[in-house]
Amino acid sequence: MVWGGAPLYDRGMITELGHFALILAFGVAIVQMVVPLIGAHKRWPGWMAVAEPAAGAQFALTLLAFGALMWAFVTSDFSLRLVVLNSHSMKPLLYKISGTWGNHEGSMLLWVLIVSLFGAMAAWFGGNLPPTLRARVLSVQAAIGVAFFAFILFTSNPFLRLATPPFDGQDLNPLLQDPGLAFHPPFLYLGYVGLSMTFSFAVAALIEGRIDAAWGRWVRPWTLAAWVFLTIGIALGSWWAYYELGWGGFWFWDPVENASFMPWLLAAALLHSAIVVEKRESLKSWTILLAILAFGFSLIGTFIVRSGLLTSVHAFANDPERGVFILMIMAFFMGGALVLFAARASALEAKGVFSMVSRESALLVNNVLLAVACFVVFIGTMWPLLAEMFFDRKLSVGPPFFNAAFTPFMIMLGLILPIGSAMPWKRAVISRALKPLRYAFVLAIAIGGLAYAMQSGRSLLGPLGLFLGAWIVMGTMVDLWGRTGRGSNRLRRLGRLPRADWGKMVAHAGLGVTMAGVAGLTAWSIDDIRAVPLGESYDVGRYTVQLDDVTQGQGPNYTATTGSVTLFHDGEEIAQLRPEKRFYPVAQMPTTEAAIDYNLLRDVYVVIGDEQANGGWVVRTYVKPLTNWIWIGCALMALGGVLSLSDRRYRVAAGAAKTKPVPAQ
Repeated sequence: MVWGGAPLYDRGMITELGHFALILAFGVAIVQMVVPLIGAHKRWPGWMAVAEPAAGAQFALTLLAFGALMWAFVTSDFSLRLVVLNSHSMKPLLYKISGTWGNHEGSMLLWVLIVSLFGAMAAWFGGNLPPTLRARVLSVQAAIGVAFFAFILFTSNPFLRLATPPFDGQDLNPLLQDPGLAFHPPFLYLGYVGLSMTFSFAVAALIEGRIDAAWGRWVRPWTLAAWVFLTIGIALGSWWAYYELGWGGFWFWDPVENASFMPWLLAAALLHSAIVVEKRESLKSWTILLAILAFGFSLIGTFIVRSGLLTSVHAFANDPERGVFILMIMAFFMGGALVLFAARASALEAKGVFSMVSRESALLVNNVLLAVACFVVFIGTMWPLLAEMFFDRKLSVGPPFFNAAFTPFMIMLGLILPIGSAMPWKRAVISRALKPLRYAFVLAIAIGGLAYAMQSGRSLLGPLGLFLGAWIVMGTMVDLWGRTGRGSNRLRRLGRLPRADWGKMVAHAGLGVTMAGVAGLTAWSIDDIRAVPLGESYDVGRYTVQLDDVTQGQGPNYTATTGSVTLFHDGEEIAQLRPEKRFYPVAQMPTTEAAIDYNLLRDVYVVIGDEQANGGWVVRTYVKPLTNWIWIGCALMALGGVLSLSDRRYRVAAGAAKTKPVPAQ
């Protein structure tokens, strides 16, 4: 029998093979969780050695299962329930592929695939780690995999079959049929799940009772990799929301957005805290706690997205029973890790001491600001739910609360960042640290003052954002230049600086550019909405917008209403824009496709709406200053992380060979 061009029995065999591989991966994960952990406790080399081939086998089997599911989506195998609910034969190939993870079951399979990938990478590239630590890390990582394999197989099986396959599917959510959102979840999950490795390193170190400079050196690359992936994933999601949803904004403090932002903040704090552990063997307790909390907030994000308790534009609003299962997973790992953390408090004694004015103190302030900012976001996200549960009150916490409560911490972080980078370890003299920065500070003040004088309103937000951005960018450049020493060969020495120094400068500069972009967009944005007859024009700020025509068209799996808009500046035509309003008949859902004239200093953003009774059309127009600085800043932050990762000193096994074996417990 043939279905859609391919024999049904071939498709069925591939699907069953994927299901069987998933069950085998579950079994291998159980072995990897138990045997190496016992071997590390008993100091049995053979048992500890099981971890490495088991990690590789677990990843290979999970990859086979994921590949089988993707094949079912690509070939439109409607004998699979998941494909019926999330695909359609007329859908473009890219969205058939992204449909694999554009749903609850498939995204959880992607999650566990990445868990197994990170475990396999630790097995492949962690050869110089102490054997007992490596065995325990891989066992803890496998335990995380076991929990999610059980969740998938018992509550969210992606390979459920239908006895009578339909002729076609119900299509993927049209909002997800976009290139930006096709790649957004994989990057986000690489960040979410990447933090599981820092959690595994933390728990393994607690079991061993040893946290030292070598541990800080090992955990930093995993933290940095997770942070880079989270940065890219969040930026892609923000960019998608900006151009796809038609609201003209890049961030809405939506629960799902916050669910990814909270681990990002804690991962940034952990990254800086691990530096202190590596360099000075201080802040051990705080760093271990951050490693536990960062992954814990990844689990909280998973719970928010899948429990159905909080509504969102892009949440998997599934039944609460699945949310309870995830809540149990979170309680087990977080509760167990925190109990172990309390039991091993004596092993976390700091060795390095430092004064109140030092780089250690600046990094500690950085950590506190990031952690408190994360806590503010968490309270704002969960408070409506808590108020309804415990006080029987329906509350709404929106952007005004988050902007007012979150912004001061970012301002303080921006102010101290260049100063902290310029301070030496252990003890610093504040006047000596500030001296090289005086010209950068004066120039940043001048840039902020110029922005204040030129703006039409008198809000401080835009000038303050430009001041902070300039202060951070120039401060990091001064810090990098200061590392070249003195003399005539400074430029040559600048090129020979370690990549980690360049990565730090680029990432911090990216933060400054993003801060300036966010402030400029928020302070100086112009919004306009009106009904426009065909052929007429209107002014928005310094621009003139003319609606020339509106046509109806047909896409691959949608119908489209397309506007033809001409954009003028000072009487001169500068762009032809074609905003669209699409309707997907299978999903019975409309979407908005904004037309944007991109520019380094501003975007002009046009959205076509509904036809009016008088023959005109609703047109929304926004002028968005400095919007692209946000994406440029995010790209610079990610690039800085990649540069640091490429520094050989920060690889997983760097310095591990020099570490003495762990004494028997």
